[in-house]
Amino acid sequence: MLCALWSPKGGSGTTTIVAALALAAARAGGARLADLAGDQAAMLGLASDPPTGLVDWLAAGPDAPTEALERLAVDVVPGLTLLPCGSTSHPPAAAVTAVAGAALGVALRDGSVPTFADLGAATDPAAHAVLEVADVGLMVVRGCYLTLRRAVAAPGLAATHGIVLVDEPGRSLGAREVADVLGRPVLARVPVRSAVARAVDAGVIAHRLPDALARPAREALRAIGIDPGASRGEAAA
Repeated sequence: MLCALWSPKGGSGTTTIVAALALAAARAGGARLADLAGDQAAMLGLASDPPTGLVDWLAAGPDAPTEALERLAVDVVPGLTLLPCGSTSHPPAAAVTAVAGAALGVALRDGSVPTFADLGAATDPAAHAVLEVADVGLMVVRGCYLTLRRAVAAPGLAATHGIVLVDEPGRSLGAREVADVLGRPVLARVPVRSAVARAVDAGVIAHRLPDALARPAREALRAIGIDPGASRGEAAA
């Protein structure tokens, strides 16, 4: 199964929420995280960014062997592997990238464990192609007028099945308004908490997932058909 997450506006918390979903699924039987945005290695507390990753696989074109993806995988915590973003000084042409992105999406979708893809804003052809072939597309948004305005016009909305709402205090737009505007159900609400910011800043989220993230992550997993199992010693919010 492939679950692809994206946001129409930067700073919405997509990287954090993708990591939370992957960690929650890993604790319940295993998961894989595919990073097409570039920040997951730092989010998960790795000492450095792996130099080779999905961008390099995409640069090889749609005929790149799928088994090469396994060689890119980096163990993060028991049950979770990361397919890092990587880098290349010679990005492929847009048309080739779209085809390669579709091939990547199929390869990720056919994995033995659930795969969660961080697509960032999903603006490049490869990321958008992954979103289109994913089993489930989730949009991460805040209750912000500017974000919703971009979301309505974004091509990725057509491939989006549900919303993860970052719930900030004081916003006039809540879950009902977001669902009405985007025409998609809000599957989980993630409250903004200082415990989450501290865990992210300290680089310990992979080992100490705050309850403010773990609970909505499990809720979102259930909504897309993944049994997250029981809670296992998450940190208090």
